[in-house]
Amino acid sequence: MALYTIGDLHLSLGSNKSMEVFGTAWAGYVERLQEAFSRLQDGDVTVLCGDLSWGMSLEESLEDLRFIDALPGRKILLKGNHDYWWNTAAKMRRFFADNGLETLEILHNNCLWYGDVALCGTRGWFYELDGPERAHNEKMIAREAGRLRMSLAAAGSAPKLCFLHYPPIYQGYRCPELLSVLAEYGVRACYYGHLHGVVQRRALEGQYGGVEYSIVAADYLQFVPKKICD
Repeated sequence: MALYTIGDLHLSLGSNKSMEVFGTAWAGYVERLQEAFSRLQDGDVTVLCGDLSWGMSLEESLEDLRFIDALPGRKILLKGNHDYWWNTAAKMRRFFADNGLETLEILHNNCLWYGDVALCGTRGWFYELDGPERAHNEKMIAREAGRLRMSLAAAGSAPKLCFLHYPPIYQGYRCPELLSVLAEYGVRACYYGHLHGVVQRRALEGQYGGVEYSIVAADYLQFVPKKICD
């Protein structure tokens, strides 16, 4: 049994938004994901850090969710900024059950477990407080910080790993509200996605404030899930 993570699958099996239009980095990405996951075992766990499907509703995302469900192991889903299909936890669990999606779980206002390690997280938000969106961004940052705190608090004193969609830190950028929560709860590692293309050069890979950060966007990982631990 092993724990993995990857984000930004950007599947579009039920719609027409293939990421292949963005160049050779995304060529054959669905097949590459399937090949990489084929090396995993049924007992493995993979945390998926958001932007999973281009579907605009649960129904429109069904083929993408079926693709994810069919991959080996247990999959823990996190919301990304493009996951417009995301709904209430109760509705998603009901939809999963009604459609036989038995390997999917939701990380949202809760924590889940890999052995005695707590898997915590939330979507996150960009810390951009200038311009006309300032009030909205302040509200969203406060909400996401609260959700992260709720997730980490649910873990009690257990060792904690954190999974976000948005990076809380990268070159020239800090989100102090989220960083302070990570530090307060003694998170040992944080995994995030969202960044693509040339901006991945600004991603933090390494330690900051006692937390080990890693970018796990699918194109950054060459569509191979990152192994965290056995």
